[in-house]
Amino acid sequence: MDVIKRIEELKIVPVVVINNAADAAPLAKALIAGGLPVAEVTFRTDAAEEAIKEMLQFPEMLVGAGTVTTVEQAQKAKDAGAKFIVTPGFNQKITEFAIANNMPIFPGACTPAELMSVVEYKLPVAKFFPAAQFGGLDTIKALLGPFPKMKFMPTGGVSTSNILEYLANPQIIACGGSWMVKDSLISGHRFDEIEKLTAEAVNLVK
Repeated sequence: MDVIKRIEELKIVPVVVINNAADAAPLAKALIAGGLPVAEVTFRTDAAEEAIKEMLQFPEMLVGAGTVTTVEQAQKAKDAGAKFIVTPGFNQKITEFAIANNMPIFPGACTPAELMSVVEYKLPVAKFFPAAQFGGLDTIKALLGPFPKMKFMPTGGVSTSNILEYLANPQIIACGGSWMVKDSLISGHRFDEIEKLTAEAVNLVK
């Protein structure tokens, strides 16, 4: 599977925080039913590794690991079967681990210095994070001056009110978002609500 191409087709990557791995399978079902079979499972909780395994029981799901801040977490993500890695900032060791293991990696970058590191490793896509706090689309447009070939996946402050503006830029492959998979919805087992919000998001970006 061409992970980047698939993410570009889906346009939205739900950014998920799972506290209990038992919630992973019903969450995957809700995302699939809502028409968005993809998830970035963040390593913000101890349940991340097991949650990735649970979600990958569904062959249509594209599951990656997010908030990866150490090589140890990257190894756990790989062992769990994660198809891609997302980091909040640029990290040389994690980047080299991902490349060595043929795992697509979307490193966080929001400054020219970080983007120069991304370019050095010939990575095609950077996660622009936290998007809202670092100037959003205006900053991305400014960075495209010196980095015209770079593609971005903005995350942080993306919502139904601004996602279409982001996606209108041809250098933005997709947006990361959590509004359809909020922690409270997952922990409250409100999977019907997640399915509804997911379907609305998919229809919005069609």
